[in-house]
Parts: sequence; C-alpha cells; structure tokens
Amino acid sequence: MAIALVTIVTSCGKDDNESAPSKEYFTLWNQCEALSTLKAYVEDVTNPQSPNFIAEQDRIATFDMDGTFVGELYPTYFEYNMLEYRALDDPSYKDKAPADVREAAQNIRDFVRKGTALPDHFDMKHARAAAKAYAGMSLAEFDTYVKNYAKTPANGFKGMTYGESFYKPMLEVFDYLKANGFTFYVVSGSDRFICRSLTESIGIEPNRVIGMDIMLSTTKQGTVQGVEYTMGKDENLYRTDSLLIKNLKTNKVRQISQEIGKVPVLSFGNSSGDQAMHNYCLSNSKHRTAAFMLVADDDQRDYANLAKTSSLPEKWSKAGYVVISMKNDFKTIYGYGVEKTAFTFPE
Repeated sequence: MAIALVTIVTSCGKDDNESAPSKEYFTLWNQCEALSTLKAYVEDVTNPQSPNFIAEQDRIATFDMDGTFVGELYPTYFEYNMLEYRALDDPSYKDKAPADVREAAQNIRDFVRKGTALPDHFDMKHARAAAKAYAGMSLAEFDTYVKNYAKTPANGFKGMTYGESFYKPMLEVFDYLKANGFTFYVVSGSDRFICRSLTESIGIEPNRVIGMDIMLSTTKQGTVQGVEYTMGKDENLYRTDSLLIKNLKTNKVRQISQEIGKVPVLSFGNSSGDQAMHNYCLSNSKHRTAAFMLVADDDQRDYANLAKTSSLPEKWSKAGYVVISMKNDFKTIYGYGVEKTAFTFPE
C-alpha cells in the first residue's frame, strides 16, 4: 500500500515565495481511515480560520501505555513480567517474598506458560502484590531496577529488549502531535514510576506520566503521618507497601481531572480500561474531540489473541471511537530489525 505522509511547512525565515524544508510523518503507517481521520482532525483544530480551532494550551492528548504504544503480548504486561521475575527468580528477593506476592507471581507464570486463566479481579491482586514486592526501595533504586529489567531480551522476539518494545508507528503520532502544538500525557494502569522509567527513553517528561500510585515515605519518617512530619535535607523518598490507587477505568478520569485540570481533546487507548478516559474526552463540550482504539489483531508480527479481538472493531466503532488496526494500518510494529520467534521458558 502507499505510505501516507503529512507535510508541515513553515517559513523558517524565508520569504513567502520560497519553499521551506518539510518533515515527513507517518512513514511507518499504511494509508488507512484511522490515519486520515487523525490528520484531518489535527489540520482542522490547528487552523486559525476554522470554527473548530483549539488554542495550543487546550490541545491536550492522553495515551494509555500498555497495548497502546508499548507491547503487551510478549507474553503479558511489562509490570506483570517484572513481578514474576521479582518474586520467583530474583536471587536478592525471592526467598523473602511474602506468600501473597509469590502467589500473584505464580498466577502470572501459570498464565504465561500454561495458559491458565488469571483469577478474577487480578489487576487489583497484582497491584497490592507489586506494592509489597518493591517496598523499601528508594525511587532511584526502583528506577534502576526497572531499567535493568527492561534490558532483558523480550521473550518471543529477536532483536528487541522489553525496554525497546514500543509500537514504532505510535511514536510517530507523538512526534506529529508535538509538532502541531499538542501536549500529551501517558495515563496508564501500570505503576507510575515504571511508566516514567520506560518512557524516559522516548523523551516523555516525568511530569506528563500518570499511573498506579503507591504511598511514598521518607527515610526517617517511620509511622508518623506526612502532615505531622517535616522531611529533612538529608532524607530520600522510598516506596511503601501501601497501594493508593489502581489507575483504571473511571480512576483514569479522576486522575486526569486532578493532575491535568483540563478535559482532553484527543484520547488513545486499546481496551475497556480506557473507555472512561475516551468518554471523558468525547464529553468535552468546548472543543472538537476524537478518541482512538488500537486493536491487537496481528498474529503474524505479534501475539494477537484473534478470538478475543475479532469483535472489537465493531464494538469500538459503535462506541464512537476510531479503530486502529495493527495488522492493516502499521507497516511495521516494533521496527524492521525485530523478528517474531517462539516463546522460550527455562525448565
């Protein structure tokens, strides 16, 4: 198929009759309805002559992370894989992991290796286990831990680590929106500090990352409430085992409202956990809006569960979302140097 390109032309100090250098976007996309819709939307709302013009300060876009621009089928969420390693394999921790942390990690291992279904409401079970699994780490120590695990080769692929498993076409969306005056935020169900560690490599500032949160404390605070304690200059922040919020569904809306303070005009996600965020965006009565749902329907270049995803395009379209098909719309998923292989597990 032909490659869809968008050309942005600026004067760059030249007179009006002289062509300026242009930048190409979307070289990793096929021509498709989703891309045409996105480009038409952006061109409309950034045109000062359009009745739908949106000032730059209100061009807010929100993105889910796992399954939206980071791979989640290798063989499951990054934070699930990391908890499995932490509780069952990490020599510095596995022998002292609490029983409930080990149980959650084993649930993940059985899901990945045996195809056993995860327990009901496992997102909350995992969240509580993850809070305990990394308790006591300073934020710097946790950042290092995440980045070290991210260097692990992604299971089921050749030529890619977990930390490199970005959907390359979606990174072009970031570039395009940035060039058109949009501010974008990552709004994920994964741990906020995991998201920060992973997205740092693609230039997303930490203050534009919202995620699952655990309680933080200071080195000497102990059990004293923060409202009654003054942190000293020689103290650091560290993670506790107390879960504050699992950032899914309407909790995403709550966090967007509290942390951004504006209703987004663009929203990108991939699952039912993102519907509330999409609906919040589409409820924006001041501006023209759009919401996009990415569907993992490529079982040749990725590990799509077609039985699960085959009905999603119709479902998301009926809900008012624009569907992005990984199979049909992406020329490549993880980059041309990445090759899908078989999963391998130690005996």
